Amino acid sequence: MPVQTVALLTAGGLAPCLSSAVAGLIERYTEAAPEVRIIAYLNGYAGLLTGDSVEVSGEVRALAGRLHAFGGSPIGNSRVKLTNVNDCVKRGLVQPGQDPLHVAAEQLSRDGVDVLHTIGGDDTNGTAADLAAYLRNNDYSLTVVGLPKTIDNDVIPIRQTLGAWTAAEQGALYARNVIAEHTSNPRMLVVHEVMGRHCGWLTAATALAHHRWVREAEFADWLENSADRWDVHGVFVPERPFDIAAEAERLRKIMDVQDNVNLFLSEGAGLEEIVTAMEQAGETVPRDPFGHVQLDKINPGQWFAKQFAAELGADKVLVQKSGYFSRSAPANEADRALIAQFTAYAVDAALRGESGVVGQDEERGGELRAIEFERIRGGKAFDPSVAWFADLLRDIGQV
Repeated sequence: MPVQTVALLTAGGLAPCLSSAVAGLIERYTEAAPEVRIIAYLNGYAGLLTGDSVEVSGEVRALAGRLHAFGGSPIGNSRVKLTNVNDCVKRGLVQPGQDPLHVAAEQLSRDGVDVLHTIGGDDTNGTAADLAAYLRNNDYSLTVVGLPKTIDNDVIPIRQTLGAWTAAEQGALYARNVIAEHTSNPRMLVVHEVMGRHCGWLTAATALAHHRWVREAEFADWLENSADRWDVHGVFVPERPFDIAAEAERLRKIMDVQDNVNLFLSEGAGLEEIVTAMEQAGETVPRDPFGHVQLDKINPGQWFAKQFAAELGADKVLVQKSGYFSRSAPANEADRALIAQFTAYAVDAALRGESGVVGQDEERGGELRAIEFERIRGGKAFDPSVAWFADLLRDIGQV
């Protein structure tokens, strides 16, 4: 049976690809199958559960290209896990005794949806996998095609997730201004905390982008305006263990010579140590509906800054987080090219009834395909031995 109605939703945290991916899907359907009706569920799975949707009108189709210039999501996001029944009941998304998967399936059926496109990270697509399995096992006829969105670039087995390149570029821009603060005070320690719960890719890529800018910038080489003072002095990621005492000794020498130290820290670096310390102290570790530690309430950057400040003899410490700045940006040229590839394939896969998450399958030689939902999972670790990161660490003397 030909596809008649397609639904879109974006979910999870923001990334610099959501608006462009929504635009890409609308544009591709308008080009390849203009007769297909498109609706969008508002605020992710929350809108699906409550039936809150809007029609993508002809006017919206005509202007969809404008969405590429913006960050955020034009249809809204939320963090909802359909298998977390208690949370769905608590939020008022379903009634006590209802199964959210069943509620979602019935809503899709009432709306006459033939294809559901989910745009999100591993949690979003994991929820899509749960929904797809429920639909299949309960004889609902629906194709589910996901797009991988996460600035952490940590989805297995996808080589490059949408939005990650832009987030690194924007994080470096953010760092450029934050690091200028070293001129505001002698013996200044600047800690740039970058998003990345379990994966250090974004921190490493952001530090590299900033380091490259420093190498290319034309400094006056006068007092505070020098490449050495603006450069990266340390990069800390979850996948690369380090000795705090040894690093403090190395960084103290930099502080004594340059009067400042600039660190790039993944928010997940040292998380186990922090959580253990909290639990041993009898403190409650805050977690989200997916069971993840709420890093914004833990403040790893502040914890690390405290460890280093005294050892470095810092007169002032500045901890700044680039996450919201980076993840809310519009997609850059590289990401838009990737989004165009992924959305074109997603629509074509949907029209032929092929479910999965579209991406470059690392376990299939990097082939662009609809990867089976059961093979999608988060937590892909960054490989700190890759040449570009090893070169960066060597450049800054952190070996």
